[in-house]
Amino acid sequence: MPELRREPVSGCWIIVATERATRPSDFKTNQQIIKSSFCPFCEGNEDKTPPEILAYRDNGAMPDTGGWRVRVVPNKFPALQIEGEENKCVEGIYDMMSGIGAHEVIIESPRHIQSLTSLENGNVKEVLLCYRDRLVDLKNDKRFVYGLLFKNVGASAGASLEHTHSQLIVTPIVPQLVANEMENARIFYQQRERCLFCDMIDQEIDTDRRIVFLTDNFVAFAPFASRFPFEIWILPKNHKSHFENLQEFELDELANVLKGVLGRLETALDLPPYNYIIHSAPFNVTESEFFHWHIEIIPRLTNIAGFEWGTGFYINPTLPEEAAELLRKQ
Repeated sequence: MPELRREPVSGCWIIVATERATRPSDFKTNQQIIKSSFCPFCEGNEDKTPPEILAYRDNGAMPDTGGWRVRVVPNKFPALQIEGEENKCVEGIYDMMSGIGAHEVIIESPRHIQSLTSLENGNVKEVLLCYRDRLVDLKNDKRFVYGLLFKNVGASAGASLEHTHSQLIVTPIVPQLVANEMENARIFYQQRERCLFCDMIDQEIDTDRRIVFLTDNFVAFAPFASRFPFEIWILPKNHKSHFENLQEFELDELANVLKGVLGRLETALDLPPYNYIIHSAPFNVTESEFFHWHIEIIPRLTNIAGFEWGTGFYINPTLPEEAAELLRKQ
């Protein structure tokens, strides 16, 4: 029988329709192969991208040349532009402002590889370090209040190039989804004087039914009310509201966890398209007692259709407990 589950962070209700469930091998992702005779992200093609913002390089290597390990460039077709001011205005009931912000691409390897899992742990750590460095730098710009790091893998997940990369978009306003998460977490904290995410971590570790990966400082699990089949969240065990406040040893461990979880998904689901998103507290919020940064990994195995758009409900044909059990075995 179908089951309704409430996701406490977003407040959304999820329908787990187990009678619609299929085996992992039965999911048809219809992933479109991204083919191109030329890749601007490969080493040697540095002049085909905008000038780099940041790169981790071998000693003596000049900017916008080879010899780099991770490289950050402005998006060639940015959603928001770095120049300008807010220029807020209204037109009747409608609010408007200039489209200022930042839109950057993090090129994760000079080699033409398709997955972060093809990198050594040390290289994955440098990607995460690059995320941290860019957030720290951009939060100094007082026009900006939020930075979203995300990765699209596969054409059906929004990627236009197969070369492994991720993106950072910084906005002058807090996205509504993040604002809703923070408000729900704040209400929980006011009522119980505890962090919602910390309670979630404790309960998941205690029940041990949805855990996928567990280390000294991080936990990865299938959320109780997973919106999508094989959705996985990664959270630090110790309370932290801002991703950019991670310490060096935590980045080492997180690299191992992220690579491990993605590798299990790729093995179990035969290289599925997916997105991951890092939810962190806004720049203009000091260390928060009630918000907890986290990574959401969403394999693109099902489509959102009319019911989902019309109600805000998601229909998940796979029990998160079964998804976690399968991934633990990989």
